[in-house]
Amino acid sequence: MSTTAELLKGAAELFPDEVVTQAHVRHFDLPLGAGRFALITLDNGLDHTKPTTFGPASLANLNTAVDQVEKEAADGDIVGVGITGKPFIFAVGADLKGVELLTRHEDALAIGKGGHEVFKRLSKLAVPTFAYYNGAAMGGGVEVGLHCSYRTVSAAIPAFSLPEVFLGLVPGWGGCALLPNLIGADKAVSVIIENSLNQNKQLKGKQVYELGIADAIFEGADFLEQSLIWTAAVLKGEIAVERPAIDRGEAWDQAVARGRFVADSKVHGAAPAAYRALDIIAAAKDGDLQRGYDAEDQALADLIMGGELRAGIYSFNLVQKRGKRPAGAPDKNLARPVTKVGVVGAGLMASQLALLFLRRLEVPVVLTDIDQERIDKGVGYVHAEIDKLLGKGRINQDKANRLKALVTGVLDKAEGFADADFVIEAVFEEIGVKQQVFAEVEAVAPAHAILATNTSSLSVTEMASKLKHPERVVGFHFFNPVAVLPLLEIVRGEQTDDASLATAFAVAKKLKKTAVLVKDAPAFVVNRILTRFMGEIQNVIDEGTPVEVAEKAVEPLGLPMSPLVLLELVGPAIGLHVSETLNRAFPDRFTVSPNLAAVVKAGKRGFYVYDSGKPELDPEVAALLKQGDVALTEEQVRARVLDAVAQEIGLMLEEGVVAEAQDIDLCLITGAGWPFHLGGITPYLDREGVSERVNGKPFLAPGVASVPA
Repeated sequence: MSTTAELLKGAAELFPDEVVTQAHVRHFDLPLGAGRFALITLDNGLDHTKPTTFGPASLANLNTAVDQVEKEAADGDIVGVGITGKPFIFAVGADLKGVELLTRHEDALAIGKGGHEVFKRLSKLAVPTFAYYNGAAMGGGVEVGLHCSYRTVSAAIPAFSLPEVFLGLVPGWGGCALLPNLIGADKAVSVIIENSLNQNKQLKGKQVYELGIADAIFEGADFLEQSLIWTAAVLKGEIAVERPAIDRGEAWDQAVARGRFVADSKVHGAAPAAYRALDIIAAAKDGDLQRGYDAEDQALADLIMGGELRAGIYSFNLVQKRGKRPAGAPDKNLARPVTKVGVVGAGLMASQLALLFLRRLEVPVVLTDIDQERIDKGVGYVHAEIDKLLGKGRINQDKANRLKALVTGVLDKAEGFADADFVIEAVFEEIGVKQQVFAEVEAVAPAHAILATNTSSLSVTEMASKLKHPERVVGFHFFNPVAVLPLLEIVRGEQTDDASLATAFAVAKKLKKTAVLVKDAPAFVVNRILTRFMGEIQNVIDEGTPVEVAEKAVEPLGLPMSPLVLLELVGPAIGLHVSETLNRAFPDRFTVSPNLAAVVKAGKRGFYVYDSGKPELDPEVAALLKQGDVALTEEQVRARVLDAVAQEIGLMLEEGVVAEAQDIDLCLITGAGWPFHLGGITPYLDREGVSERVNGKPFLAPGVASVPA
């Protein structure tokens, strides 16, 4: 049996580039004469932008610190031990860069065991232990605190979570076993399963305290000082920490059942992590922690060696790294300042854009439209949204007044845009209309102004073709709802120059959007892939496959909603319009469904009615459907749909629509809510063998979103 030190030494050799966290021990006398105290501070020596993590060498450093305080506690030299972090950061868990390098199950098992062995020692010291969550705490950072006797939390903490399930892991250093035994199974399921699968929702300090994870909460300014006064009072018996009794009866089983329902509704059984975590929570019901830890080790090792985690880490890296440094973007120094924004149109999309530019850039924003009534409605929408932010306490009265004063609307484009640096149009999706709008804007806007189009499928080059200065036209395609979906497809027309493009990327960054550079090709990235995907679903329905079979067929993908519910969200008329655009461009691959056309003609909002609370085929739509007599099975439908998507992505990469397959995945994750745990789409197609079958080769190199050979 290897010792903890040997386990960690072996693991450290596999991960030579670890950013190592130190565990500094210092001693002082507690207030109120409570006695001598040892405080361990976790710090990687870098500022708060490089959060503290636990790799094998970092765990070894903490192990050494525990050696020291264990002896001091046994010798009676100290009355307690505390653990805290550097400014703004407690610790954010395991170092994922190290996890990516693992290629053997036994090495993955060693990482799980190593973390457990070190953290467990904190709960076995001869004196009480205290975790002071002073800043961001995630994963292993949360778990190290769960092994302590008591916990305090800063009210200023912006982010506290167990995000493992979101990435394709389980909380594997005590989280699954300890948390339900501390706060009850139902609350633990909310933190471990529900928040994770809800786009990795974070807790704030107050929620951590209210859930019972922390025993006390203090303001950020003097957090450690107040925590130490509280610690002294606890050690002297002046404060008794009382925790509610845990219901280990039916309530525990109901909580696990609720967790399974949440997992099913989010991932439809397509990702194993949530279910493994729930199995461990279920087994923790009798309070046998060691059995829970052993199950965590096993689950962690199995998941580290599975495709889902690698796809999850790949997604995480795409969003956190590639998304912040867009491939192919010009030199940012070429960008021009934007001090005023014009918006052509005052409908819902235009109003959402005006609000976004206003909030992020805080510069004057002016809307124009064809009549004063529409303009007033658009400006009114922006004012109402600002009032909502004020009502929720997200901004103060002064800021609300300032933002409202910055947004105006005028009928005359010359008056509105004469000094605008950036003008975006959000008018009807018709090339002639957009060309006319741009001609009118070019006549009155300054020579340096960027002319941006929010088109979802039309040619940016064609839109600019009749202008004197087509080089300043750029595609700036947002996704609905604008406030929620991070993706911005930035489209380079044939004439677009580097300065205009650089300005577009600089604006995107200020808008806090994930910008991806896209070639001017029909429907760009997301709409082209989704239209091919939806088109194949429509085709099999038109040919005779029942609607519910076609819908169920793609459930194993774990998408956020079914294809026809998505169509309802997009709007059948827009879906039809994009399919017509793509049918003109690629008639051999993109069809226009006569059934979809009939649904649109009948003025239907979608295929379903929700009278019973869940979607059921609208009888009026069912009456419109004209189907053939070829009914496919779910497996056949899934194969057809995935083959079509793999073919389309292959062609898009050949055409150079984006730089690499990674950009396709980044677009689908941030623009269409494609599951993180799949890694977008290309790792899934590679894993399922579809890429090889259709294109003769995988999209990604071995080890990019899979276990290295």
